[in-house]
Amino acid sequence: MNAFNDLSMKTDEVLKVELEVFRREHRDLDDAIFALHEQGRADALTLQRLKKKKLVLKDKIRLIEDRLTPDIIA
Repeated sequence: MNAFNDLSMKTDEVLKVELEVFRREHRDLDDAIFALHEQGRADALTLQRLKKKKLVLKDKIRLIEDRLTPDIIA
């Protein structure tokens, strides 16, 4: 079992800290991708890896946000 996927074992405080860390990493990757484009040093493989990492972080962020946001029954 993947420890990350078992969000039910983590407290809301831990999830909030992880959420901020993942958001910061996501922004840092975005900045790195932009910088590589600006400098003209972006090779396709490096960009692909950075973008994939960014997508994985986005998925983690979304999972934690869903766990922290209560369901509203209409």
